Amino acid sequence: MQLIELQTHLDELLDVARFRDYSPNGLQVEGRTEVRRLLCGVTASQALVDHAVEGGFDAILVHHGYFWRGEDGRITGIRKRRLAGLLRNDISLLAYHLPLDAHPELGNNAQLGRLLGWTGDGRFGEQDLGWIGRPEHVCAAAHVARSLAARLGREPMLVGDPERSVRRVAWCTGGAQGYFEQAISAGADLYVSGEISEQTVHLARESGIPYIAAGHHATERYGIHALAEHLRQRFALDAQFVDLDNPV
Repeated sequence: MQLIELQTHLDELLDVARFRDYSPNGLQVEGRTEVRRLLCGVTASQALVDHAVEGGFDAILVHHGYFWRGEDGRITGIRKRRLAGLLRNDISLLAYHLPLDAHPELGNNAQLGRLLGWTGDGRFGEQDLGWIGRPEHVCAAAHVARSLAARLGREPMLVGDPERSVRRVAWCTGGAQGYFEQAISAGADLYVSGEISEQTVHLARESGIPYIAAGHHATERYGIHALAEHLRQRFALDAQFVDLDNPV
């Protein structure tokens, strides 16, 4: 398919225009006009770029791309090497950040909820990015932590009362620890995100609402994987997802 066709479809599917983001969504680096092979991954690291070059891919599709707000904009060092690998090999880079977190079916939050058997019935937080709903069954927070460990393949950090009964679970993948207070206000018995900050510990202890940090990368593998599958089915595109190890 044509690069412009792929970009237009993704922009519309993920409703890019709705979001205020701190990285540009859509086409970030323009390569060849036709896309036969698409490499999908969580982050546009050098390792992912190298994988695309070695595998003969025409384009890369990621959740975490380049050009974040507040970064030094100079093209030097690591940034130069990454961009040189794309430009030298005429490989496009497309990235979708908050739009991929929020999509009601293919998004990171939707996919994490599906993986854990959680039914989302409400939203909270900035631009309604956070999800809240029901777990598969009422259980202790420690049980949720064990389920996350089993399904994500990574031991999460549980802070707060492990025996707290969870009837309402709130979650937002990645680095969404800043939504913890809003999750509490929304009625959550437990909040799950990817990362944790120092002040998160005190809020969990003092509020009585436990917090689970399950890993930024670990919680955000599933949206881009679902998006690759969507493109395979919709366009018969050779879209391949690769999960490059990241312990965070």
